Amino acid sequence: EPVPLPYFLEGPAKMLASLKDSKEAEKLYKNVKESELYDRKLGMYKTSVPIDHISMENGRIRAFTAGWLERESIFLHMEYKYLLSTLEAGLYEEFYKDLPTAMVAFRDPEEYGRSILENSSFIASSVNPNEAIHGRGYVARLSGSTSEAISIWMMMFMGDKLFSYENNELVLHLEPKLPGWLFDEDDNASFTLLSSCKVTYHNPSRRDIYGQDSPRIEKIRVIDTGEVIEGSNIKGELASRIRDGKVKELVVEYENLH
Repeated sequence: EPVPLPYFLEGPAKMLASLKDSKEAEKLYKNVKESELYDRKLGMYKTSVPIDHISMENGRIRAFTAGWLERESIFLHMEYKYLLSTLEAGLYEEFYKDLPTAMVAFRDPEEYGRSILENSSFIASSVNPNEAIHGRGYVARLSGSTSEAISIWMMMFMGDKLFSYENNELVLHLEPKLPGWLFDEDDNASFTLLSSCKVTYHNPSRRDIYGQDSPRIEKIRVIDTGEVIEGSNIKGELASRIRDGKVKELVVEYENLH
């Protein structure tokens, strides 16, 4: 007789990005947020809901203390996989509400116990019986959590399709999904493209640059040469130069919606 397991984060982490219906994606996200998968004290996502009632036959996670290692902790690889899925599902508002608490780079380093530029294998969650370690990261890792963090960063700053080949021509697409609060006092947000080209998004209205009512890219300035490209795509020989690391700086100008 089949007996269903308690809820684990891995299911929605894999399913969310595949949903084509935005309403279904929102519903799944809401169900996860309202469940015990969400650690309300830390604002992060746990591996599972409580599993005290299941048998040891269900695997080694039952042997660990709650909130430790794979059992009901914040397992960063899985949590970041879930965050990436919210982005891929187009749930930008939900993603950016979670980001300030769910991503290590925004957390208090004193609580985290190590550099916030360094991922951990897991973070002790608030169900751990030792309250002093809640939010503390254990076992430094450069594995799945880091690859998911890079994918999140790419989606935020570049979009999901950086280069394409259309009509026998290379095309560079810059389609970031950034909130207004990530722009500085000069209305800028910058990143380094392909290790060599500084790209600055100038957003004078400081609005979110995602969604139907967001400002659009008016032009792209190539600082090296003074070239100005109208619109949001760079094509042909210039796109090839950027890909080959021969362009050092771009400024992407958004329309002012003030």
